[in-house]
Amino acid sequence: MRNQMRIAHYGIRIMSLTLTSLQNIPFIRQGDPLADILLKSLKEQSLNLEDNDILVLAQKIVSKSEGRLVNLANIQPSPRAIDLAPEIEKDPRLIELILQESNEVLRVRKGVIVVEHKLGFVCANAGIDHSNVMGEGNTNEDFVLLLPEDPDASAKKLREEIKQRTQKDIAVMIIDSHGRAWRNGTVGICIGLSGIPALIDERGWKDLFGYTLKATIVGVADELAAAASLVMGQAAEGTPAVHVRGYPYPLGEGSLKELIRPKDMDMFR
Repeated sequence: MRNQMRIAHYGIRIMSLTLTSLQNIPFIRQGDPLADILLKSLKEQSLNLEDNDILVLAQKIVSKSEGRLVNLANIQPSPRAIDLAPEIEKDPRLIELILQESNEVLRVRKGVIVVEHKLGFVCANAGIDHSNVMGEGNTNEDFVLLLPEDPDASAKKLREEIKQRTQKDIAVMIIDSHGRAWRNGTVGICIGLSGIPALIDERGWKDLFGYTLKATIVGVADELAAAASLVMGQAAEGTPAVHVRGYPYPLGEGSLKELIRPKDMDMFR
């Protein structure tokens, strides 16, 4: 599937951003070589990597390859997890994992626990997922998937492997689906990246009428993550990787930390 977004930039120029979902990605298991799998898919679709291309990966395939699958049968819930279980109406073993993956619990209600993840961002259930997760013996009854321990490092490792194989300077992003305060619905956001800035600071740029922008900082990694998530789908599509060409900003180094608002600047926590 190919999705093209053509952006008319106030008559100045036309930009074309092409997102192509990669096909025939197998179910990933611990230790599977993601670089080999992605390059094979690209070749099958006659997509030759070029400098400045971007590969966007769903968090699940990275977590699975890194062995972040957990069997709840092996988890012993703490007293705090047991105390929270009736209020949240979740398995206390799952709550224990959420607590282990979090710095702080921020909100609790029926069906959800909102935390500050160890990686620094705020999300529901510490990003722990049960959908599209297959455990040992081809069962998903008691298995859940944690986020990668260090998504930036995961993205960097994959980027370096692909560069070594192709000699192309590309970027890699890892994304996940998150809810948002004040708005319904989940969207794709970036949780790890390498070779691409997380933010573009447009302060000092001029608008159409010569006004100097004073506060505009664009979360380009999250914008691209949302677009890629739209191409991936959220259910049974089986397309957890997207090739991106035509990104309108220069590539460069970035990190997840750029996207996380410091606590002393957080007006709502």
